[in-house]
Formats: sequence, C-alpha cells, structure tokens
Amino acid sequence: MSKKSQKVKLGLVQMKCSDDPEANTKKVLRRIEEAADRGAQIISTQELFRTPYFCQTENHDNFEFAEPIPGPTTELLAKAAKKNKVVVIASLFEKRAAGIFHNAAVVIDADGKVLGKYRKMHIPDDPLYYEKFYFTPGDTGFRCFQTRYAPIGVLVCWDQWFPEAARLTALAGAKILFYPTAIGWHPSEKKEYGERQKSSWEIIQRSHAIANNVFVASTNRVGHEGSKKGGIEFWGHSFISDPSGRIVALAGCAEEVLISTVDLAEVEFNRVHWPFLRDRRVDAYGKLTQRFID
Repeated sequence: MSKKSQKVKLGLVQMKCSDDPEANTKKVLRRIEEAADRGAQIISTQELFRTPYFCQTENHDNFEFAEPIPGPTTELLAKAAKKNKVVVIASLFEKRAAGIFHNAAVVIDADGKVLGKYRKMHIPDDPLYYEKFYFTPGDTGFRCFQTRYAPIGVLVCWDQWFPEAARLTALAGAKILFYPTAIGWHPSEKKEYGERQKSSWEIIQRSHAIANNVFVASTNRVGHEGSKKGGIEFWGHSFISDPSGRIVALAGCAEEVLISTVDLAEVEFNRVHWPFLRDRRVDAYGKLTQRFID
C-alpha cells in the first residue's frame, strides 16, 4: 500500500514555571511564537502552565488561580493562534462554577476559534499530587477535535496511564494524542526508583501509539518545585512517538521547544498492516465497564 504524504509539524513547549501566573503566560506566548517561527502548526503547552504545580498541598487559596474557559487566558491564546495561524492546546485550571473546578485543556484552531475543551477524567491522589482536593472529574468524555491541520485528541497527565482513554479517543477519530503533563520525581525516591518511573511513563504512552496506530505527543514541565528538601523534580523529556511506538523527537531535562514533523499517512498505513482495530472483539469486552471481575 502506497502512502500519500500528510505532513504536519508539531511543537511542544517544555518550560519551568514561576510563582507568577502572568509571567508564565507571557513566557508561553513567547514560546508559541518561537514554535510558529520554526514552522510548528499544532502547539501544545504542558499541564497547568500558568502556575507552579500547586497540587503539592491542599490549600484553599490556590483556587484563586482558576479561571473560566473561555476567559482571559484563552483570549490571549486565541489571538496568538490566529496571528500565527497555529492550533494551540492549552492546559488550564478551569473555574466552572462556585465550588466546581476542573483540570482542563482547551483546543484553539488556527483561526483563533475555540473548538472546545477536554476535562481531565482520571484524577490522582498521591503524595504531592493531591488533585482530588482541587479537581472535579471530567464529564466531556473522550473527544476528537477537527483542527485545520489534523484530527487530534487531548488527554491530561494521569489519563496517560489508562489504555481505555487512549482507545476511545482514537476511536473518536484522533490521529494524534496530546498529553499535557506535570510529572516528576520525589527527590528522596529518585536514586532507587527514578529511572524505572520515567521509563514506565514513556513506555505506557508509546504503547498507546502502537495499540491505536496513532502519534502520541507528551509535553512535560521541568524544574524543581516545592520545598528544597522535598518537592517534585519535574523530569521534562517531552517526546513524540510515531504509530510504531518509535520516538521521533525527544527533549532533555531543561527548557525547550521541541519541534518535529509527523506524517499522518502513517496512521492509515499502520492500521492496514497492523489491523488491531479490525481484530478487536467488541462483543467480548462488556466486562470492561466493571470495576473488578470477582
């Protein structure tokens, strides 16, 4: 089967975050401009780029970081998207109503139009990742956004560990799965567990690319946040995987705008030659909706 090229250039903005939301927003706008100047057509931020990763503590004051979607930040991002003719995927702390907040990702098309948002479905509650205190579980379902350059899906951080999320987003039509992320090491654990943790994080996402014959683009933050003796050391290493699970672009552990061209023709090519979707036994998977099979 011959492949007719459908090339799209992706940009992932990996950066450190300060305590100043306005400064972080200005920084991401500069990085979007840089990515666009380098030819990127679809650009993704990391998770909750406007703020430090505040979920390390349970503090009611942090709800002041939240804003509506659409809102002031999406207006700025929409202007940047329209000016540069790029699609922007932005992870934001959404205030939906009094007492209802979400970890959301907004998708803005290349004409500046907000196509919609995805609300993080899987909410963790682990040491220094106290997200259940802040975020109501998402109710948007798993979506495909038909952008100017490609049909894409967006999932957020903890979602990346769940194959069901990737599968349903791919079945909705997405050819690229974006994962805005904030993941790192507890410094006290890094020596013993650090390499295997980062490896597991990478492998699970590459497996989603293979199982669904899609591209995966994961954007992580960098830098140490929190107490000097503890906190989280965000490991960066944003990457893009092709539908065979091969990493085609990989960032380091410093601030970086990662740029790579992908060819969407590979999605159809792989689905013909590795027909996982064809051979699914949809008649036999009913028990997946159960918490556990006793």
